Amino acid sequence: MTISRAKVRRRALTNKLARFVGAQGGAAAVEFALVATPFFLLLFGIIELAFIFLVSSSLENATAQAARTIRTGELQSGGAANASAFKAAVCTKFGWLQSDCTANLSVDVRTYATFASVTAPQPVSNGTFNEGALTFAPGGPNDIVVVRTYYRWPLIAPMISQAMQQLNGGKALLTSTAAFRNEPYGSG
Repeated sequence: MTISRAKVRRRALTNKLARFVGAQGGAAAVEFALVATPFFLLLFGIIELAFIFLVSSSLENATAQAARTIRTGELQSGGAANASAFKAAVCTKFGWLQSDCTANLSVDVRTYATFASVTAPQPVSNGTFNEGALTFAPGGPNDIVVVRTYYRWPLIAPMISQAMQQLNGGKALLTSTAAFRNEPYGSG
């Protein structure tokens, strides 16, 4: 009894297909390929958030320390009461981000009559940061002053950038605010 070539081929194909379906040698590689993409996206998102919190904390600390020079009158009586001198004061306190600080930092210092009249400027319009909306008026003794610092932070992780992007070019705007009444530094 002779078996036709077609039957032999079918049996060989059926055997190969059965071995392929029953094989488990590459299961770990396939499972890793399915899980790797979401895992790495989540990992990079966590790292990105950690950097955002670190930069935000550094900005808060630098703003509070530099705002103290306004509150005590040191900046005003030192003769260098301008926005670039205050920006430099914030950048020197910014720690590990000093190199990019001057390019990415903007400051807004305003004086108000009462704490109830304090309003926040809106320097972002249609994804563009408008530095023209910012002012620098550190005031004098006993004035109410609000200091705001804005830092443009580039986002890397794709999912974070979709959730946090406020500026064009894949950047988030980190903000720090300090509100206080200047000390009576000029009175004896």
